[in-house]
Amino acid sequence: MHTAAIWWTQLRDPEPSADLLERWSAWMAADPGNAQAFAQLNVLGEAIAHAPSQQRQQLIDEFAPPRAARHRRPLMATAAAAVIGLALGGWWLLHGGLDMAAPAQQYASAVGEDRDIQLADGTAVQLGAASTLTTRYAADRRDIDLRAGEAFFTVTHDSSRPFVVTAGPLHIEDMGTAFNVRRTGQRVSVAVTEGRVRLSPSDGTSLGAGAASGRLDLVAGQRAEYDPTTGAVSVSAVAVEHAAAWRQHRLEFVNEPLAAVLANVNRYSHQPIQLADPRLGELMFTGTVNTTTIDSWVGALPHVFPVQVSTFADHVVLSSTGQP
Repeated sequence: MHTAAIWWTQLRDPEPSADLLERWSAWMAADPGNAQAFAQLNVLGEAIAHAPSQQRQQLIDEFAPPRAARHRRPLMATAAAAVIGLALGGWWLLHGGLDMAAPAQQYASAVGEDRDIQLADGTAVQLGAASTLTTRYAADRRDIDLRAGEAFFTVTHDSSRPFVVTAGPLHIEDMGTAFNVRRTGQRVSVAVTEGRVRLSPSDGTSLGAGAASGRLDLVAGQRAEYDPTTGAVSVSAVAVEHAAAWRQHRLEFVNEPLAAVLANVNRYSHQPIQLADPRLGELMFTGTVNTTTIDSWVGALPHVFPVQVSTFADHVVLSSTGQP
């Protein structure tokens, strides 16, 4: 718990470094208990941030009481209070002491690990493997930043506090919704299973043809794909049961570059797949990858593409056969 509190405090920085996130992800993956301890601190932090002032003080008194009172507590309880006090102290300092807006909360999953997250407003998030998101809740707004990977959101709708997911170049605003977002670098896919979402560019530019006033609405049964090479958004129909098929161990792709496909497959593989020739990444793939049988899928790739597979102890390499 002590280490979890230290990580919790360090990650209050709204812009944590890549090195910090990498070391934190490794710590999370090392032991399931680490993720559990970190999640408990996240819950406590959100509870304090949203509590009325009197209740907030009660929480602080309970978990980090004045030093004079600590000698009466058993050793284990005193240690726990000190750990929570450390987390609370770090949060308090990083937010100016008197700023009671909710601190940013960082959530991440390890390679091959899906996570279920319950946010303070009741919104449920299913986080795909090797994914990272940050939440920032305020009195009038709920902001989510999906930095990498995939997540399915079942949102508690509140029109007075818009729920907005940012995934690279796109904002996705909840309009009473359940929806899936996948981010692979700057490539973004959004699929709606219930209600409606509104897409808009995060940089204020236009989404292109068909988007009124730079915005585009999607309803249940629709999927939007943002292609960073063209800057265009394409909309297509998707069966609701396929919109977030990763939750049933299926990664589904429609005409996507092999490089993007492998980036998502690698989120579920402890033996990452690499390309010897970057040009192979431009090959387009349509199909389904079962995340429980990745080895079989890789073994079949030479029947689909002009590649050969070389397997090593800790990774796999796809190289060109030189054939068209």
